[in-house]
Amino acid sequence: MKILVVGGAGYIGSHMGKWLLSANHEVTTFDNLSKGFRDSVVGGEFIEGDLANREQLDQLFKSTAFDAVMHFASFIEVAESVRNPARYYQNNFTNTQNLLDTMVAHDVNYFIFSSTAAVFGEPQYTPIDEKHPKLPINPYGKSKLMVEQMLEDYDKAYGLKSVALRYFNAAGADPSGELGERHDPESHLIPLVLQAASGRRKEISLFGNDYDTPDGTCVRDYIHVQDLCDAHMLALEKLMKTSKSNQFNLGNGLGLSVQQVIDCADKITGHEIPVQIEARRPGDPAILVADATRAKQELGWVPQLSDLEKIVESAWKWEQSFFLQ
Repeated sequence: MKILVVGGAGYIGSHMGKWLLSANHEVTTFDNLSKGFRDSVVGGEFIEGDLANREQLDQLFKSTAFDAVMHFASFIEVAESVRNPARYYQNNFTNTQNLLDTMVAHDVNYFIFSSTAAVFGEPQYTPIDEKHPKLPINPYGKSKLMVEQMLEDYDKAYGLKSVALRYFNAAGADPSGELGERHDPESHLIPLVLQAASGRRKEISLFGNDYDTPDGTCVRDYIHVQDLCDAHMLALEKLMKTSKSNQFNLGNGLGLSVQQVIDCADKITGHEIPVQIEARRPGDPAILVADATRAKQELGWVPQLSDLEKIVESAWKWEQSFFLQ
């Protein structure tokens, strides 16, 4: 198939591009490089472009008859979204509408959307299934939910079929060490912990150790980026087979505490991780865990690499190969 990967120079998008290429699909990566990196695009065609530019999108879809589009080009920093909501609504919602309108105009009818657990807001129960109320508490989560709602309307009005995949905590790196996580600034726990292990960071901040959890630290659900790629491919295959839009939560269903992640990194790296205990952050739930039963039953998705040690090992390999050369 000919697949357009939007935001394919970023963390998850670059892994998806490599995954698709290894399965012999034709991949075009479209990215403005505001957050991504050109050297993360390991093959296929690369076009530097911006979703805000409708004319550029129109030319792209005129030049290639895409079978499907995968969309990863969202801003993801919760705190930044609170400080600057306009930036998030523009990029995550308005620019996505530009993309969808161009797809409709060029009769491209299959769309896989990178959504987020942030659409649910504060958990009313865990693990969180697809029926959980969607009450996002920040502009980031709201912008993603708005896209999900738009997708429902575009399906009814224009026949654009989509799957929204709600990640919990994407983690890990390409097992070969060729690709990995390098956000700037970095805010995800596992790369921060490994930066402390490698000496690139003095210490990590642990925001609260008095939660109602077994060890007092927050519990989260980590899913390996390769398993996410597998879910995207299974979702696209199912979508094209059934022409039925859907939404799926993606996680491993096993909550792991911040302290467990730190202890695992100690073990894998052989370095003690310096930790600074800080006050709790507003809006941090004690426990966030996914119920991914629907994805497993309906897509046949079976995570292969989302054991914590495998996640940390792959991320540590990336940290050593890319940053410590």
